[in-house]
Amino acid sequence: MLAIAIAMMAGQAMAQAPEGYYDGIEGKCGAELKTALFDIIGDHEQLSYNELWTAFEDTDCREDGTVWDMYSDCEFRFGNDQCGNYSGVGDCYNREHSFPKSWFGGKVPPMYTDLFHLYPTDGYINNQRSNYPFGECDGGTKLSSLAKGRLGKSTFSGYSGTVWEPDDEYKGDFARSYFYMATAYEDRFASFDSEMLAHNSYPCYVDWALELLLKWHRQDPVSQKEIDRNNAVEEWQGNRNPYIDYPQLVEHVWGDKMDEAFGFSNAIDEHNRADIAITATDGSITITADGDFAYTICNMGGTVTASGNGIGNTTVAMDGKGIWIVKVTNDRETVISKVAL
Repeated sequence: MLAIAIAMMAGQAMAQAPEGYYDGIEGKCGAELKTALFDIIGDHEQLSYNELWTAFEDTDCREDGTVWDMYSDCEFRFGNDQCGNYSGVGDCYNREHSFPKSWFGGKVPPMYTDLFHLYPTDGYINNQRSNYPFGECDGGTKLSSLAKGRLGKSTFSGYSGTVWEPDDEYKGDFARSYFYMATAYEDRFASFDSEMLAHNSYPCYVDWALELLLKWHRQDPVSQKEIDRNNAVEEWQGNRNPYIDYPQLVEHVWGDKMDEAFGFSNAIDEHNRADIAITATDGSITITADGDFAYTICNMGGTVTASGNGIGNTTVAMDGKGIWIVKVTNDRETVISKVAL
C-alpha cells in the first residue's frame, strides 16, 4: 500500500514562483540541474538571529494565531512563550536548526539564520533532538503525549546509530529542507560534517541518508502549509525552495529521473489549476471538479481508506482525525493534496 502513496506523489507539482524565476533549469538533470538551481537560490538576504522571532510570525503561524510547531502539539503564543529556560514539554518554543548548526560550524552566516531550515519548536523536544541525524527507529523515547518525534536506535538500512524521527506528517517537509540546504549551499557543502553527509557537492548525502530523504519526500507530499511558508520566507530573504515549487525536481536531481532532463511541459502550476479543488472540514473531505473524476484517499502509511468516482462535487466522510493524501483525476489532470482533519 505504501507503493500507492509513492506512485501518487510522482505526478504532483506545486509551482507558484514568480514568472521567470527558474529560467535556465530546463533541459538539465543531476548535478548540472542542482548547480543551475544553486545559481538562482544561493544568493539571498541574510537575517539576524533576533529577526527570526518576528519572521516566525509570518512563516509559522496557524490560523488560530498559535505557533505552528512541527515537534509538538503545544499551543504556544508568539512573543509570550519564547525560550528562555525550560524543564519540560510545553514550557516555551525556540529557534530550531532542523539541519543542525554544528554540522556547518555553528554561528556561520548565512546558514545560521536561513529560514528554510529554521523552525519554531518546543525547546525541551529540540534539546532531545540535539544534533542527531534524522532517521527512523522502532520504539524510541517520546518525551510527552504532546511530542511529535522520538529518539532511538536507527532501523533504517545502512545506519545503526542514534537518530531522531519526526512524525510522518512532517517528514516530507524536513526532507525538502535538506534538499534545499544541499542546493543553496552547494559551494560550501563539502565542508559540512555529519553522519548523513558525504563531504562533497553532489550528491551531498551518503547513500542511506539520501534513500531516507527520497522516501520521506515521496511518502509525504507538499502541503498547503509548505506552499504558504515558501511564499512567506521569500518575503523575508528573497529566495525560494525549488523542491516545494516543483517537487519533481528532486527526482531529476537525485531520484529516479536523475539522468532525464527536467522540462516545464510536464510540470503543472498548482496555483493555475481551475478544474479540481480539495478541501477538508468538519470530519469530511470535499472534492470539486469539472465533469467526471476518480479519487483515492490514503492515510500517511499508504493504506487506501476511500476511493470512488464523482461528478462535479463529492463529499467523503472520514473516520476520525488524521492526515490524508488525496488523489483526484479527471480528463485533464491529476491533483494530489495532503489535507488534515
